[in-house]
Amino acid sequence: MLLELRDVRAGYGEAVVLDGVSLSIADNGSLAVLGRNGVGKSTLLMTIMGYTRLHRGSIYWKGEDISRLAPHKRARLGLGWVAQEREIFPSLTVEENLTVAARPGPWDLAKVWSLFPRLQERKINMGNQLSGGEQQMLATARALMTNPALLLLDEPLEGLAPIIVEELATSLKKMLGEGTAAVLVEQHTDLALSLTNDAVVIERGALVHRARSADFARDTATLERYVGLKVS
Repeated sequence: MLLELRDVRAGYGEAVVLDGVSLSIADNGSLAVLGRNGVGKSTLLMTIMGYTRLHRGSIYWKGEDISRLAPHKRARLGLGWVAQEREIFPSLTVEENLTVAARPGPWDLAKVWSLFPRLQERKINMGNQLSGGEQQMLATARALMTNPALLLLDEPLEGLAPIIVEELATSLKKMLGEGTAAVLVEQHTDLALSLTNDAVVIERGALVHRARSADFARDTATLERYVGLKVS
């Protein structure tokens, strides 16, 4: 397995958000993490990256225990993170944002331009001159430029116009087709399930449902129960 969480209990200080979470991601795997707001989805990604307090359990990366490893060392091992806040550098150009933390590998400028043509058109613009959708593309592309083995995406489609959602979803589908493993936290349930191979649902910090994404997309009763998706 590329990544494995075993009975993870984690949170912020003494506050526990995740309790007893166990899951795994294989090479080239893709996992949708679903659930209502405030149930621990973003905390799961932050725990994988090492930004929370681990009260119990273990996190393994390619068979090695990284439970106590600092976030920057996890990034060097091949964990890429696209934060919900995007956190691009506003005073750098698009191209500078992409190259500032780039590492050798298949994802280079040419490949990123191909995935996000809009960014190539804006390559000399500063980060603070981009629209929200373009900033999200840039945040995703910058993470890809580190050539991660696993990309963690925290609600990349949140707050974007429908036409931009469609454009970004197309790019994400192409990216996943290139073999980059991913964990996708997303409120657009139908899109998340269409982009991934597997899915889990978090409720009150615990995993309450697991399924193949294609099967889950057809399970309207469970979707409505756990995700709140109203299906006619």
